[in-house]
Amino acid sequence: MSDDPTIGFLKADVARFCAGLDELAPAIRLRLVVQLREALGEVTDAALDGGMAAAKAEGWGVVNICAWIVFLDESGVSLLPQIAPPELEACVDGRGLGLPLHRPRSRGSPVLKPGSYDTAGLIEVLEQMKVFCCGERVVLVWDGLSAHWSRAMRAWVSEQDWLTLERLPAYAPELNPVELLWSSLKKRELANLAGDHLADVADATEQGIHRINTNPQLPWSFLTHTGLTIHPTHPPNLRKDQ
Repeated sequence: MSDDPTIGFLKADVARFCAGLDELAPAIRLRLVVQLREALGEVTDAALDGGMAAAKAEGWGVVNICAWIVFLDESGVSLLPQIAPPELEACVDGRGLGLPLHRPRSRGSPVLKPGSYDTAGLIEVLEQMKVFCCGERVVLVWDGLSAHWSRAMRAWVSEQDWLTLERLPAYAPELNPVELLWSSLKKRELANLAGDHLADVADATEQGIHRINTNPQLPWSFLTHTGLTIHPTHPPNLRKDQ
């Protein structure tokens, strides 16, 4: 996509400024470049936050405003009847940049821990998700599990400017594509698994996730089966020809 002329002029100004640093000592040059990058980042981050808020207020979908859409769900897997079942946390995410140059992508990512998830454990998962998504903005869609909406969870989320939570309707697991991901895993890699250790479950799950991720159509079929779509309606403030 070509730059707006104004952006091109600003880019040229920055390039000239950087070129003017060539004769400085390396230490000074590096320090100034770092300061420039931080200053530009502060300005653009603030402008992006304002634009995101305005776009959301006008009804733009997350695809238009450059955010990951992440569906998340837990599932238990028992090794033996007398052992407390571990729980697996998985998410399917799709990213739509709202630009014809970029194709949305999807992939799954599992997290495995013994026992069940509480708010503290889920926060750890979300911190890993931030790394997984490279710190970019995320709209997380999950169900009404109490740990998902506890006071501690909501307080933590309120401090995360990269994360927005959306709640699925009650008693509607069919709207979460991760349910289909689990179904696929339990019918294939986890079917009749009799592992000796939790690591056997982890290995089988990783193999299943790899199988799903290497099939470009399969994760999208999960979303299609729910009847949901990430294709936005036309933003209300734009003409059809824009």
